[in-house]
Amino acid sequence: MATMASKITQPNNAVIRTVPRPADSNASGDIFGGWILSQMDIAGGVVAAERAQGRVVTVAIDAMRFHQPVYVGDLVSVFAHVAKVGRTSMDIQIDTYVHRRRTADEELLVTEGTFVFVAIDEDGKPRPVDEA
Repeated sequence: MATMASKITQPNNAVIRTVPRPADSNASGDIFGGWILSQMDIAGGVVAAERAQGRVVTVAIDAMRFHQPVYVGDLVSVFAHVAKVGRTSMDIQIDTYVHRRRTADEELLVTEGTFVFVAIDEDGKPRPVDEA
């Protein structure tokens, strides 16, 4: 796990890179936690669907930490990897970093969490995740 003030150590390429807009912020200029969660859920879903080779759904967020605020104009990078695979479920570790251009090119870990996804079939029923 990276420290909050560490430079980005990229284990893989970012699943998502985006810049939040003013509409994504509250009156104080901080980006809503729900916006960050949605970016993390999208990134986790991409990784889980690739691993499951098909449709997946989010069933839980086992752990979630907000370390630092995110501001309008920050470059947000979301990294995700498969941490554990069960019979039908997968734990996806998701880390969100920001590149703060307005404060000396800082790169910080701002959120991290473990999201649980379940592989589903065409009828929406859980299906086994094949062994890799």
